[in-house]
Amino acid sequence: MNLNVVGLDIAKLVFHMFMMQDGKAKKKKLKRSELLAFVAQMPVSVIAMEACRGAHHWARAFQALGHEVVLLNTRFVKAFVVGNKNDYNDAEAIYTAACQPNKRSVAIKGIEQQDLAMLQGVRRGKVDERTALVNQMRGYLAERGIVLPRSVNQFRKQLPSILEDGENDLSTLSRKLFAEQYQALKALDEAIRALDREITAVCQNNALARRLLDIPGIGPFDRYFGRG
Repeated sequence: MNLNVVGLDIAKLVFHMFMMQDGKAKKKKLKRSELLAFVAQMPVSVIAMEACRGAHHWARAFQALGHEVVLLNTRFVKAFVVGNKNDYNDAEAIYTAACQPNKRSVAIKGIEQQDLAMLQGVRRGKVDERTALVNQMRGYLAERGIVLPRSVNQFRKQLPSILEDGENDLSTLSRKLFAEQYQALKALDEAIRALDREITAVCQNNALARRLLDIPGIGPFDRYFGRG
């Protein structure tokens, strides 16, 4: 059964469709509030979208309505844009890309995969925040003649004794600020540990993640899983 292919350019508020019917190009613009109802009354089709923000949500919704869904690599689609970039031309490029035999599709993520990706993203953000905090404090310490190795562990280990040393060049104010930042560091440490526990729990309850965890050298914090 040959299904009609629909190229859909998704956005926050307005969506643009492109398809061919009886050899003629058909275009449709829909508001976000109209999209699902319109797709529900369409004959079963192959709906193609770029694998961008929000695409996995819509893919699951369209699949629930009985449609086939193809998510395409954004760079692959870009090669098929004709003319000036606009929403309808983007939708046509998606349509054209979806019709290629060598199309580069992206797997549709489930809610659990997106949850795991979010956990990993938040964890990366916390780690980056911790690194930035330590680097900033190392710089301020260096200005006062106190040089520490470029290591979060060493900073965490040595700062308490530096704060207790009354012979160094720390003023009362700077000592107070360093102490406050040390507490902020400990809070970030705990936040990262909590996220580690969440990620481990999700991995243990996810069949794909469990299979990955069985591979030597693979763990919940150092493998690629569900990114994007």
